[in-house]
Amino acid sequence: MAIKQLSDGGPDGVALGQEDDKIGFLGATPSAKATGFTAPAATAATSTTPFGFSETQANAIVAWIRAADAELKAKGLIGS
Repeated sequence: MAIKQLSDGGPDGVALGQEDDKIGFLGATPSAKATGFTAPAATAATSTTPFGFSETQANAIVAWIRAADAELKAKGLIGS
């Protein structure tokens, strides 16, 4: 079976979905765009605590990674 291209090759690129559309990939149930992703503070790492981050910074980083991971899995972009 031939691959179907979604792009027409135009210089402006391709957008998949509109603001309120739900999207799913590779058989995943379509879901709405995730909200509430707040990147951890961009405070510079230090050498005064383990790994150069305070416990609060480390927890924020882990929480952000877990939320991003869950959303990518929900959309079908990465496996479980």
